[in-house]
Amino acid sequence: MVATLGTRARILDVASRLMMRQGYEGTAIKQIATEAQVALSSVYHFFPGGKQGLATEAVRHADEHFAQMLQDALASKDDPAEAVVALAWVVAEYLRDSDWQDGCPITATALETVGRIPEIQQAVEVAFERWRGLVADKLRRSGFAEADAQELAHTVINTLEGAELSAQVSRTPEPMEIAGRHLARLINSYR
Repeated sequence: MVATLGTRARILDVASRLMMRQGYEGTAIKQIATEAQVALSSVYHFFPGGKQGLATEAVRHADEHFAQMLQDALASKDDPAEAVVALAWVVAEYLRDSDWQDGCPITATALETVGRIPEIQQAVEVAFERWRGLVADKLRRSGFAEADAQELAHTVINTLEGAELSAQVSRTPEPMEIAGRHLARLINSYR
């Protein structure tokens, strides 16, 4: 995959993956350049803001990819409760396919930089807002009241984030499956 992307896209793809796995502090610009198969000067050419600028863009890049996965999963079922179960399964499969290495694409970076690097924190806030918005849109289109859709969207994203971490630690899809089933029950209780 690395060889088929343009230079900037390769850098972002590698940075996003490394920061997901190693966090912001554990990922060096030199490692990104090496794994993206580019000169170190290319990283600074495309990201003159250095590591902070690259990390901010990497969060946005990861947001784009996860948002697409989220949209696809939510669109796979007409019923929003069934769609959330499908989403939990998709995330569980993604975790399993990565040998439990690739969880939320922005959590590690977010936890290490919150309160310290406002640009990254803002990109993370935008990502979470976007993900909640996609869930809320699905709920609204299914007839849920605005306030309920917003609160349920927060609950869905927050619960799946926690279940994802638990699945990674336990190396089993069970936390995701349980979260999906219980979120479906919660959503159905609002009808």
